[in-house]
Amino acid sequence: MELYLIIFTSKSYKAEQIYESHKALFVELEKHFRLHLIHYTEVDSIPSNVYKMAFIADGCVSDIVIRNFSVFPYPITLLSDGQNNSLSAALEIAAWVKSKDMRARIIHGTVFEMVKQVLFHHKAFAAKRKLKGKRIGLIGTPAPWLVSSHADYLLANRRWGVTYVDIPMEDVYKYFYEITEEEVGVEASQVVARAQACQDSTPEDLLRDMRLYRAVRRVCKERDLDALTLSSFSLIQDLHTTGCLAVSLLNDDGIPAGSEGDLQAIMTMLMVKVLTGQYGFIANPAFVDVQKNEILIAHDTIGTKMVDSFIIRNHFDTEEGIAIQGIMHEGNVTLFKCGGECLDEYYVSGGYLTENTNYVSTSRTQFRIKLDKPADYFLRNPLGNHHILIKGDYSDMIQEFMQQNRCKLRE
Repeated sequence: MELYLIIFTSKSYKAEQIYESHKALFVELEKHFRLHLIHYTEVDSIPSNVYKMAFIADGCVSDIVIRNFSVFPYPITLLSDGQNNSLSAALEIAAWVKSKDMRARIIHGTVFEMVKQVLFHHKAFAAKRKLKGKRIGLIGTPAPWLVSSHADYLLANRRWGVTYVDIPMEDVYKYFYEITEEEVGVEASQVVARAQACQDSTPEDLLRDMRLYRAVRRVCKERDLDALTLSSFSLIQDLHTTGCLAVSLLNDDGIPAGSEGDLQAIMTMLMVKVLTGQYGFIANPAFVDVQKNEILIAHDTIGTKMVDSFIIRNHFDTEEGIAIQGIMHEGNVTLFKCGGECLDEYYVSGGYLTENTNYVSTSRTQFRIKLDKPADYFLRNPLGNHHILIKGDYSDMIQEFMQQNRCKLRE
């Protein structure tokens, strides 16, 4: 990894002296980056599209920075270790930037904390670049009950660089009917062998869903899809299945996949994959306890590789096809949603998974989460229904990523 620091100093520029004055920070940064110190007057020598950041070297540079404001990558981030009164200049500059109705952020603290923040900042920078050019397939149409989970294709492309691709269900049906039960029999047996148990479903259900999985995989390959969401409504009507197993296995394959045609949720899952490398679980908030600051989330599909064990069930709402009941150990989790029609708003909270429940009144996979943030967000100001659960605490990383991309936090 490379890091270009744009050096702002009021003194005559000598790279060796700058390095020596801020050696504690630079030495630690060099454990993670190939470090380039570039004087602000030579900013044109920095290659385009590389990772760069303004470094405030002393306390007498505010006016210099303002005169050279155009060299800053946006959103504006100022790195200051406090040496030579540099923090005072960073504060003055940040205040000026914000007075112009723009965002500015100062990275400052102990050397350990500054390096941690720079690494988060770089991860967000790299994730945005990885998102560019990704293709998200909408197979079929969004479920009619999702009235607030759409996305503007043009604005999503302009903000994130992703392309939504509409794919008719007929493309999947064509391959589904070409695939025989014999072709998927061995693979179906392997899934059953990995399951803790099979309940409420039949071998015919399993074979039908495995055929659907194979058909969707073929469409993914032909359309060069990086993520997809399936129209469960159409599948229930036409194939008497919801595609829950197909979605589960696609996630196992490393292809973020969702159901119900939720365009915001699948974008969030793709972000999770690109930013953290982790699997995501699309979940319905089923019950909210404001007093205990807890939420119960549930859904009928989850990647089998995300959980510690799983049970093959039938679908909760329709009692048809296959659903996956995942079981996960207690531990830290993150709840995240990128939403709004323009995909420019978000919610994120750390939390702790306290219990796997098994209520008969909601979907098969059920997790009770103790949230770090107030749970009444879901009742006061929610970004729709589906939210994405991630194993582990990635809230700071996600916060950095969304703020870097000028998104508005919902709380």
